[in-house]
This record gives sequence, structure tokens and C-alpha cells, in this order.
Amino acid sequence: MRVVGGRFGGRHLRAPRGDKTRPTADRVKEALFSILGPIDGAVVADVFAGTGALGIEALSRGAARAVFLDPSPQALEVLRDNLASLKLASPEAVVLSVRAERAAAILAEHGPFDLLLLDPPYAQLAIATDVLAAFARAGLLGEGACAVLEHAAKDEPSPEGWEVDERRRYGDTTLSFFKATAPSHSEVRR
Repeated sequence: MRVVGGRFGGRHLRAPRGDKTRPTADRVKEALFSILGPIDGAVVADVFAGTGALGIEALSRGAARAVFLDPSPQALEVLRDNLASLKLASPEAVVLSVRAERAAAILAEHGPFDLLLLDPPYAQLAIATDVLAAFARAGLLGEGACAVLEHAAKDEPSPEGWEVDERRRYGDTTLSFFKATAPSHSEVRR
């Protein structure tokens, strides 16, 4: 597993042993960021972060800040090692030991977010769609916010507060790209 593009392009990342973490394949990651286009200055939340590969890719490609969320001590250890190997630290990279279900409730101080990246275990798709809805309801989104959700190809999630922009299938994996329909952070604060 490696960083595909940007300032850290080609650098290798560690992955935890075993099958508890399923990192995004490099070809899927490359497609994801090609579809997104420029993300310079974006504030990113990498929910279900695991190794941090998606958030690190975003930072490599110009995101201003990434907040990484995962409850697994083993995944967080690998994530912190990956960040340290690239000399990424707070405030550019913030790591929180948080279950996805609590993400929106504790992230107000780190947002608003321009890009949400979610790569949950496929069995937790319902939790991931609830997380997206919670971000929208909580007013944690920047103007023009978008989200990318990686999931099993057989599923077609549609979280509240978001509309499907497009879906791309890569074997057994699908990337769903969403645009926020909920009010942005600035609209909620008025």
C-alpha cells in the first residue's frame, strides 16, 4: 500500500496484520482522487480511518488539514506510525480515537469539513450513512461539501442530507460520491 499522488506520492504505508482492516486498493484510491479533482486547502474527515491511507492521500494532494477517526487501538498505532513516517502532525493531521457513531458530536471544533472520506467495514454501511446524515444535520459542512463512501458493489446508499453525484464500480467495490444538500456551516451559523 502506498500514497498514489502529490507530495508523498510513491511513499509506502504500513497496514495492520490480519483482516480487521481493509485498506482501499491503490487503483481505487487513484480513481477516487482523479474524480474529485483539486482539493487544495480542503478540511477533510477520514472516518473509519484504519491506516489513514485516504486522509494521508488527501494531505499529499493539497488538503490543509485532515482529522482521522477510528476506535481500534491497533489501527491507530499503524495510523500514527504512517503519519510520523511522513512527518505529519497536528494541526495538519489530527488523530482521534472515536467510534464513527460519535464523530459528528465531537468534531465541531475541527470543522467545517469540505470533504468526508468513509471506508467502513462493509457490514457497517448503515452506520456510515448515519454518520453522513449526522454531519449534515450538525452543520459541520463547508460550502460545497462532498463525501465519498466506499462500499460493497451490491449496495446503493443514500444518506439524508446528501444527493448522489455519481457511483463508480471497481470489481466488488463501489465508490459513491455525494454532494451536500443540507445547509453549510456558514448558513447554519447565520
